[in-house]
Amino acid sequence: MAMAKLVCFLLLALLGISMVATQVMAKQEAQYHLDSGRYGPGSLKSYQCPSQCTRRCSQTQYHKPCMFFCQKCCAKCLCVPPGYNGNKAVCPCYNNWKTQQGGPKCP
Repeated sequence: MAMAKLVCFLLLALLGISMVATQVMAKQEAQYHLDSGRYGPGSLKSYQCPSQCTRRCSQTQYHKPCMFFCQKCCAKCLCVPPGYNGNKAVCPCYNNWKTQQGGPKCP
């Protein structure tokens, strides 16, 4: 009986921790979309592109192509989305620039 109570308590604790972690991650994600002054079209100067692209491409295994295309997109759009991937809706120009095959041009 004591073992069943312990297992039940551990499962409830794990569920509570996962709920808190989900809420924290959701708040961080929402912060990107609410901070329109920091991200979005024209939010960067051209000299800021290399550092922002270094951040954007820091976790990819294809660092050189990512940096090349990110800097090309940043020079045109003057914005780089937050995070390491995704979040492209914050920067419509970056999101909508496509290759000839219709794939995304910007990483």
